[in-house]
Order: sequence, then C-alpha cells, then structure tokens
Amino acid sequence: MSEHRRQPLTVVVLAAGEGTRMKSAATPKVLHGFAGRSLLGHVLAAVDPLEPDRTAVVVGHRREAVTSHLHDIAPSAIPVVQAEQHGTGHAVRIALSHLAELGRPGEQSRTDPGRPTASGGTVLVLPGDAPLLTSAALSHLLIEHERTGAAATMLNSVVDDPTGYGRVIRTADGSGVSRVVEHADADADELAVREVSALVYAFDADLLADAVNRLSRANAQGEEYLPDVIGIFVAEGRTVGATLAPAAETAGVNDRVQLAYAHRTYNQRLLEQHMRNGVTVLDPATTWVDATVSLAPDVVLKPNVQLEGATSVGGGSAIGPDSTITDSRIGSHSVLQRVVAHHAEVGSGVTVGPYAYLRPGTVLADRVHVGTYVETKNADVGTGTKIPHLTYVGDATIGEHTNIGAASVFVNYDGVNKHHTVIGSHARTGADNMFVAPVTVGDGAYTAAGSVIIDDVPPGAMAVARAKQRNVAGWVQRRRAGTPAADAATAAATEASPAAPATAPEPPSDRPTTDRFTANP
Repeated sequence: MSEHRRQPLTVVVLAAGEGTRMKSAATPKVLHGFAGRSLLGHVLAAVDPLEPDRTAVVVGHRREAVTSHLHDIAPSAIPVVQAEQHGTGHAVRIALSHLAELGRPGEQSRTDPGRPTASGGTVLVLPGDAPLLTSAALSHLLIEHERTGAAATMLNSVVDDPTGYGRVIRTADGSGVSRVVEHADADADELAVREVSALVYAFDADLLADAVNRLSRANAQGEEYLPDVIGIFVAEGRTVGATLAPAAETAGVNDRVQLAYAHRTYNQRLLEQHMRNGVTVLDPATTWVDATVSLAPDVVLKPNVQLEGATSVGGGSAIGPDSTITDSRIGSHSVLQRVVAHHAEVGSGVTVGPYAYLRPGTVLADRVHVGTYVETKNADVGTGTKIPHLTYVGDATIGEHTNIGAASVFVNYDGVNKHHTVIGSHARTGADNMFVAPVTVGDGAYTAAGSVIIDDVPPGAMAVARAKQRNVAGWVQRRRAGTPAADAATAAATEASPAAPATAPEPPSDRPTTDRFTANP
C-alpha cells in the first residue's frame, strides 16, 4: 500500500470499550480472540501491511491489561488513555489531541524529540473488535479516499439484519453519503436501510481534528458519535464517499456468539488460502489453524486437527486424525496420528502415534518411530530410533537406531530434582525396563526384560537387573483351596501325572535364571 499513498497515514484504533455483552469479568473485550491472536491483534495485523506512520490505540476499560498486551504484540503502537468513555467521537478527539503533542509532519515531537511524527494527511479510524477486516479492504478504502479527495470516506456493508448498526443514508443520486444515523436515533424509514457503517473511516486529518471538537452529546445515548462528523462535513458542503466490503469482513464482535462466528469465518478463510497453496484439508469443518501456522505444499490435514501457535509442517506430511499440535516444528513426509504435541521438534520421515504425547523439549530426529501410548519430555531421540509403545521417556538422550522395549520408564525424578538418562546408539533395551537416572547405557548394549537399571551399562554389555525367579509348588492348592484357580491347578496336575499327589511340594530349582529378554523391534 505504501507505494500508492501520497499522504502520511495515522491509524487510530478504538479499543476502550468494556464489552459488557461478553460477560467476562477477567478479560477485556479486545483481548478475547481466536486463531492465535486477540481481537485487537487481528485488527493490528490487518493494518500492518498499510505501513502507517503512526498507530494510536485508545484504551480505557482494563487499560493496564490492554496496554501490556499491546506492548507485546505491537510495541511501536501508542496507547492513548480514554479514562471516561463518552463515545467514539470522544475517543478520536482524545487520540488526536495526544498525537498533536507529538507534532506534525516534519516537526520534532514535543514529548520525544527523537521520535518521528506523522500528523496531517489521512487518519484511518477503525474499531478494535473487528477481527475479520482485511488489509485489501483497508487499502482499497485509502486509495479511494485519496483518489477522490473526499473529506471522509467510509467503509460500509450491506447486511440482511442491520439491527444495532448505524444506518448509512445516501445522497439523492446515491453517489455519496448525506448522514449516518445510529440505530437508537433512527426513524422507521431509516431503520429499513440495510447499508450500515462498519465504523471504519478514512478522514482528512485537519478536517477531522476540527470536526470532533464540535460534536454534541445531545442524542439518545448522551455520547459524542464519530458518525456525526459525516453530518458536519455534509452540512459544510464537503464530499463524503463510501466503499463497500462484504459483511463477513466488517462484522464486529460484541458477544460470545459473534466471537464464535468470527472464528469460524476466519478459519474458513485461512483454510481456503492454504488449500489454494497446495494443502489438502479433508474436513474443513473440523480443522482449525492459527494465523501463525505455516504449511508447506502437499501437507495433508485429516479430520479433527488443531494446529496452534508457531507451528510449521513440512511438505508431504500428514497430520491427524484427532491431533493437536502447538508451537511445534514438523519436518517433511512425517505422519502424526492422534498426537498431542507442545513445543516439540519432529524431523523428516517420522511416524508418531496413535495416542502419543510429545511434551516440551522433545526433539525427534529423522525416521524416528514413536508409537502407541508413548510420552516424551525433554527427550532428544536419534535418527532411526524406535520407541514403539507404552513407554515414558523423560529427560533423556537416546542415540541412533536404538530400540526401546515396551512398557519402559525413564525414572527421572527423585522427588526433588530431575536427572538425565543416556541410551547409546544401536542399543536394545528389554520390555518393562526402569532406567533410574542418572544412568548411562552404552552403545550396542542390551538390557534384559524386567530389569531395573540403576548402574551404568558398558558398551556391548548385557545388563540383567532382576530378582532370581523362585517357584513355590502347590501354593495355590494349599493357600487358595476351593477357588477356581485351585481347582484348575489340581485338574492340570492330575492330568499331567495321575499317580502323583496334586499338592506335593517341589524343592526350589537351583537352575540359574535365563538371560533371555524381550525386545520390540
């Protein structure tokens, strides 16, 4: 937009309202949001490509929280406090007064001599609760405003149900705007008008500064209405123009129902963009992505997928069904089924799931397999390694091409501190192992099934860490007589040796325990 603009641009975002219909005691209206941004964040994201010289955000209700959020998402924006809310015109008047203290174009700021200034030119005013606004619609509004030289140019929509909106009353020939009437002040004929104001305006800055100082509160709400500036300009014979945008781009959010509608509309818009860029979305109705998500061509999103935060997915990967991926990086040609991942890094050619949980600090190298009911946390897993099922890997480093047996637990917490486990490359650990950290299993080492590993295992060694098995013959028949188990044991013993007493005890075997183990390739 900046290359098409001749005049300096100042943006004023109105974000001071309480939003009582949101029914939220904890969250200011403009901080509610969806798709990884607040309502205010969506508005500022739409404004950013316009490259304004300055952006002022009028804050009021819960202004500390809004100002803090503003600092996080748009530190160059200028918060302007509207301590008492007396309408949109009042908010703009306060904003312009504050900006005037910063000086006009070419002047030094009176409050910060090192800060560039940008008054005069065009002022773009828009609400902080209109998250569906697009940069394209705003850019078109500004270009049209400068092309016509109008005192003001409005962004309007034609809606099926205009209840609650300010009605736009056109001039007799329909080419311009004669006035805007708030719903509460409209008569029957005016209420029938379906063209409504989106409360988005491009103004001549100097004319606006003069007009807002002449606003009256003599109306049904006792407020200074910004739309009344339009009437002032028309009365002075100045041109007021208008451009139209789809209602789906100008709709505001006043309650949780409208918040849900805006989220659905915005999500559909994002998914359509991704699909046109080469992403397959099998079920858009159950697929949700944040605005900050990056998807390469040939990604496949299956039903019931949520991609949140700064997540990126490489080409050829398939996510879902039933997966939630947050602030994670997924490489190319990987498959994640029924997976929850937070702050994880997944390489290429990786398979995860179903029913796996990748917690923060998980790093899976290329061609890793993480299977069913596996949980990882702060785990660095080397190329080609397999963790097939029923395992917890926490605070661990695992080398390349290692196999972790089923039902293993990396015992990382002693009740006070977390400790680290290291498993080398090409190792084979048995099923039902406990690795009591800190402990190291060397390259090429094996561990027997059922072992509790508390000491380091040298490379190439077999670790057997389990009690010797002892069979107490006849225990069930003696101690559980009359139970189905005792009856079954007696029948089996009789069938095997009819002449032998069923309860005759046998001495414990002195045969050494086998070194066999169970691994899960």
